[in-house]
Amino acid sequence: MNETEMQSRTGGDVSPVRDVTRAVEGFTQDLKSFQDEIQNRIQKQEEKMSKLDRKTFQAGRPALSMAADHSAPHEKAFDAYLRSGDEDGLRGLELEGKALNTAVAGDGGYLVDPQTAGQIQNVLSSTASIRAVANVVNVEATSFDVLVDHSEVGHGWATEAGNIAESATPTIDRITIPMNELSALPKASQRLLDDSAFDIEGWLAKRIADKFSRAEAASFVNGDGIDKPTGFLSHATIDNDVWAWGSLGYVPTEQPGDIGDAARLVDLVYALGAQYRANATFVMNSKTAGTLRKMKDVDGRFLWSDGLAAAEPARLLGYPVLIAEDMPDIADGAMAVAFGDFEAGYTIAERPDLRVLRDPFSAKPHVLFYATKRVGGDVSDFAAIKLLKFSLA
Repeated sequence: MNETEMQSRTGGDVSPVRDVTRAVEGFTQDLKSFQDEIQNRIQKQEEKMSKLDRKTFQAGRPALSMAADHSAPHEKAFDAYLRSGDEDGLRGLELEGKALNTAVAGDGGYLVDPQTAGQIQNVLSSTASIRAVANVVNVEATSFDVLVDHSEVGHGWATEAGNIAESATPTIDRITIPMNELSALPKASQRLLDDSAFDIEGWLAKRIADKFSRAEAASFVNGDGIDKPTGFLSHATIDNDVWAWGSLGYVPTEQPGDIGDAARLVDLVYALGAQYRANATFVMNSKTAGTLRKMKDVDGRFLWSDGLAAAEPARLLGYPVLIAEDMPDIADGAMAVAFGDFEAGYTIAERPDLRVLRDPFSAKPHVLFYATKRVGGDVSDFAAIKLLKFSLA
């Protein structure tokens, strides 16, 4: 006789409720044990993370990150300096390059990051300035010396048995181009700087480039050399028929304040030496260009031709034209048109470092950014540039 039958005969409980109850109690105990184990593991993990965070802060280590940070450190450091004046990132920053081995200047100015400096340099190179056609060099000194040999070496014909006479020795001229400080002072409100969506590097580059380009363009043409570059029109001028080194030769139009006919332009072109004409460029302002583009030759053909492709300069008598608004207007005695190889004739020397000093106090609630750059310029070959003078002689 089995157990069930025994329980039935004795009046025992044969209901399955007891078995279900026992099974539920066992499952509940197992689940509670599992929850306790998970809770213990979470607590241990939190304790490890807390210890790791304390060690990280105490040792000054960088915060851990699951993803690699590909942004350049100089950009982040410079952005923090511009927005809030935080100098710590810049003080510990090492920039690559011969002249950029430190980010801190003695007077508290900081070098801009290479990307912003590159943007400014690109804008300066693309503006309507003599810089676009001149010789531009980077220097690390307070001045730049150009050595020019403008004399002729003596020579002669020798016979087999005759004595050879001593020939003349060439002379070397040294032209010194000093570095002058070019500055810009853009400003922005602190509220604008606090806006993380504001592209402060792009804004700063645009403002500095705009200021520098206008100041440079004027000085390369008319600068007097006092705390600024020496413009090529600031040098002495002389009739090209009696031209001598140290001055720029000019061709007169033989009519006061008027160009007369196209023959004067042809005279100007051939007043320049053949070795310079291959790379020569006309330089004039917009008003003068508006006058010259109406001129025709004896056969009724325009002397002026527009560029055939985008960004290609217009041409006058087959030579490119640079529009420089700082050139003088056509007037009696004005040197309104220049023609020459400016890459050989005019040298621009500049230091590659551009510095920015942040001033949050002088113009509250605005922040001033004092940007400085050292640049110089002067004529390096007086034979490479000729001028058209609107006068009788």
